[in-house]
Amino acid sequence: MRTELRIVAAAGTLPRLHAVGGLAARHTGPDTVHLIGTAATPLGGDEVDISIVVGAGARLIVRSVAATIALPGRHTRKSVAHWRFEVGADGDLDFDPEPTVVAGGAEHETFTTVSLGENARLRLRERVQIGRIGETHGHWSGELHADIGATPLLRHRLELGADAVTDDALSGPRALESVLTYPDARAVETAGLDSALLPLAAGGALFTRTASLLTV
Repeated sequence: MRTELRIVAAAGTLPRLHAVGGLAARHTGPDTVHLIGTAATPLGGDEVDISIVVGAGARLIVRSVAATIALPGRHTRKSVAHWRFEVGADGDLDFDPEPTVVAGGAEHETFTTVSLGENARLRLRERVQIGRIGETHGHWSGELHADIGATPLLRHRLELGADAVTDDALSGPRALESVLTYPDARAVETAGLDSALLPLAAGGALFTRTASLLTV
């Protein structure tokens, strides 16, 4: 199944919503939208294509009503999601959905692109958990490319779970939290080997944390 979702926010009006497939969106406030699953997706073989555009001077908050569960399909285990975020000049996007859970035997790939205009503001949070209760064998990979106009902000790739390059049976993490914030002037912070806050050369910061289980 192919799922397409487009959200366009403009200053002074409710965001425009368009959805086809297994995902929909609902207005839950003047500048807030919640994502809602309408069918079991992503299954192996599914493709999800989501575009979120925040116009100049507009503000948008995006949440979801439940976790996303990636499941293996009958003929293939792999599903793919493309996320495209565009925030115009003086726009503000706060994106923080519930986690993605990659069920045992499933493989899920995400490709995320971010384009920021002048004085744009962004908080982009992603959380991933490999396996439901009692499951440890699943795989997730994610690529994140972010730019401020023509200036590169971030090129980032992570893998998690079974078959990941850095996975091992004793200490391989099964949960990930990643938060891209722009602007963000905080200095480098570390908290052991499992988390770090890193400032970016063009501004903003990237926080990452890995663990066996997600926390609230």
